[in-house]
Amino acid sequence: MNPIRSEIGLPPVATIEDVYLAASVVIAYTAEPFEYPRSDWPAKLRLVGPGLWEPRADTPPWLEELRQPLVLVTCSTLFQNDRRLAEVACEALGGAPFEVVVTTADVDSTDLQTAPNVRIERFLPHAPLLERAACVVCHAGMGITQKSLAHSVPVVAVPFGRDQPEVARRVEVAGAGIRLPARKLTSDRLLPAVHRAIELRPGAERVASAFAAAGGATAAADALDEITGLGASAPIPTTTRS
Repeated sequence: MNPIRSEIGLPPVATIEDVYLAASVVIAYTAEPFEYPRSDWPAKLRLVGPGLWEPRADTPPWLEELRQPLVLVTCSTLFQNDRRLAEVACEALGGAPFEVVVTTADVDSTDLQTAPNVRIERFLPHAPLLERAACVVCHAGMGITQKSLAHSVPVVAVPFGRDQPEVARRVEVAGAGIRLPARKLTSDRLLPAVHRAIELRPGAERVASAFAAAGGATAAADALDEITGLGASAPIPTTTRS
């Protein structure tokens, strides 16, 4: 990075933190206690909680018919080689006292074993499901993990790669769910992990309250207003084309 910075007249940086903290304000879409609590956050860093917007979607009609606790199992929308998550979930939770919805996304659902209490879909809007869910089993992606916790739903986080081991660790430290590494993912481990995660709902509720208090998109917009001088009453800039 420094050779490029030198070419355009910028001073060198020693660490990646120098890049982030060079900004006038840093908006982080997370918040304590999901983010590790610390006392030395720079003043310019604003923890605003997760971005939770998703397109409005109708509640699936069959969702109202479910009578047992709902467990949502969801794979990554990008290739993560996490088909095993769906396979083990179908095996472990089939016949268990839950209604199970598995969203496979990027994963090929061909030949997945099903049971009367297991429903397999490629894509479904998550918000209506999370409003009913007792637990989410996921690949520990930052998006689905924070969205689940924002709905007060505890998580069984099964990380496969990228930043997911760290996300799963934060779930564990926050007391909002269970971390189950992919190499230890078996049906005899997953079912007890789901039961234990459901018991940790108070931890998920604590995270949800903190996320809501952080302010979300409104807090992010307020932070931008502070550094631009533009408030709600400021005129909206327009662009004139010639």
